[in-house]
Amino acid sequence: MEKVNADELEYRNTVSGPKYLFRGPRIDWGLIRFLPGETLGAHKHNQVEETFYFTSGTGLFVADGLEYDIAPGDAFRLEPGEVHDVVNNGDEPLDAVFIKHVYRPDDKVSVEP
Repeated sequence: MEKVNADELEYRNTVSGPKYLFRGPRIDWGLIRFLPGETLGAHKHNQVEETFYFTSGTGLFVADGLEYDIAPGDAFRLEPGEVHDVVNNGDEPLDAVFIKHVYRPDDKVSVEP
């Protein structure tokens, strides 16, 4: 059993970026925050399935060149190989929960937009 408290952890960039609650041995999952104007950066995974569940804010989700508006309550699941990006084009922080399975921390491949 493992227990964490999200309030005791920091985002990668102090106020934004990912905040991993659990890393391995079988999944990665955590919280991610995008401040206005921030993006995830277009990328894909060769073996990892990734899911995002948005809890607050608005933005744009891009998957394999198609754009989808993001609203609280939206969830997106990506198969390995699907190029994706998140763009906060709103005026407030955009918050989400993410889950990556299987645990492969070196599986991210950046892609030019």
